Amino acid sequence: MNPALPQPAAVLLAAGASSRMGRPKPLLDFHGQTFLDRQIALYGTVCAPVVAVLGHAASEIAAGLAQADRATLVLNPQPQRGQLSSLQCGLRALPPCASVFFLPIDSPGVQPGTLSRLLAALQSSPAAHLVIPRYDGRRGHPVLMRYTLIPEFLALPPTATAREVVHAHRDTTLYVDVDDPAIHLDIDDPAAYRALLAEVRS
Repeated sequence: MNPALPQPAAVLLAAGASSRMGRPKPLLDFHGQTFLDRQIALYGTVCAPVVAVLGHAASEIAAGLAQADRATLVLNPQPQRGQLSSLQCGLRALPPCASVFFLPIDSPGVQPGTLSRLLAALQSSPAAHLVIPRYDGRRGHPVLMRYTLIPEFLALPPTATAREVVHAHRDTTLYVDVDDPAIHLDIDDPAAYRALLAEVRS
């Protein structure tokens, strides 16, 4: 990494309507913390800043956080435009940084060691632009990108998706196998949330 830009940053995407869940996903409880508080605390151990992008129910979510003072809360004024618009809002709020994790809010259980492995892989692979975790042959979240990709994400039109930049750099993407099934978590509806809680209790 560029020694003048030593710090990674994190952009947490929490602006969605949570329509299938029926209540704001950032405020769902997991191990005694909200999804978003847990992510802020986790990424805050290795990242500065941690940017949480809010949109739908932003005031309710901000008021319900215990870790709000450890993050920069950014409002996406048009969250209906989709996840890319939230990522762009978060990236615009970043100061100069070495690299950026980005991930959706419904991925709350990632292990701290996974972040360390992704950061180490990027640092030891100068040719890599992106590092993506993989478990049981399937990739997941978070995605870690080198800071030099930020302009490409910001240049995408509203009709695009972040995958377009990811696919454009598939030849310089490093996949890191991790022993962390939580990289696949995708808690979209009450049934998925009940299954997550049942697994925690078992």
